[in-house]
Amino acid sequence: MTRRANLKASAGAQPNQSLIDGITVLQALATSTEPVGCRELARRVDLETTRVNRLLKTLTYLGIARQTSDRKYRPGSGMTVLAAQSLFASGLLRRALPALEELRRYGHTVAMGVLWRDNVSYLFHAPPNMPETDAVGRIGLYPATQGGIGMALLAAQDDLEIEETYDGHAIPGYASLADLLAALNQVRAAGYARLRVKQDFEQHTVAITIGTPVHAAIGLSGWIPEAAMPEMLDALRHAARRIEESSDARGADHGPVVPVLDYRTAV
Repeated sequence: MTRRANLKASAGAQPNQSLIDGITVLQALATSTEPVGCRELARRVDLETTRVNRLLKTLTYLGIARQTSDRKYRPGSGMTVLAAQSLFASGLLRRALPALEELRRYGHTVAMGVLWRDNVSYLFHAPPNMPETDAVGRIGLYPATQGGIGMALLAAQDDLEIEETYDGHAIPGYASLADLLAALNQVRAAGYARLRVKQDFEQHTVAITIGTPVHAAIGLSGWIPEAAMPEMLDALRHAARRIEESSDARGADHGPVVPVLDYRTAV
């Protein structure tokens, strides 16, 4: 089954396939590190070239994409606007920064990420001594099964969602879907993910989720022996509570102070 078929199976009763295809193309363009041609993008997303061409032309008309001199495509200023607007409206990163900065006192890498299909997008990823400003949005998509934050977020889903995501696809780090589900059951039982990330130095990532329902996860990565686990988990849970309480206290006064703009004007 293709990823496109998976999307159809998991969507609602009346999914708008044109919208699904448009968002798929937008997301593929957003994660491309280099300008990409229409045919190549169509291959990546498993859609017809003519359909992708129409969608790219529409995104270019809106300013969300732009065409280069060699007729390839890259994100336009409108995509930056959408990213900034969504971060402002969500407020997640802004509210989380104080708690994440407090976690840095342990000398480990501190991260926060959200799940997108089978990948994690890191909103914040700060190795020791890295300035906070350099830690925001510095890493692109990363396979969810290869990181503690990804495993914590996957464990918050039910097995059917996991099966729909990985059916017919290779699973990084796991020989089969059954192996992945067994690992996720261990995460659920423990209430946190602990993943060895560097064999030579015995480095681990420890991660927990945020929110009810879950919408993000935070983690620490470094030399974290078993003896240090209680302290690290206490610190992560305290940080998660701070972020959740900040969200609960956000209130209406944090909303937009001007009327919502017409999308054509905003883009």
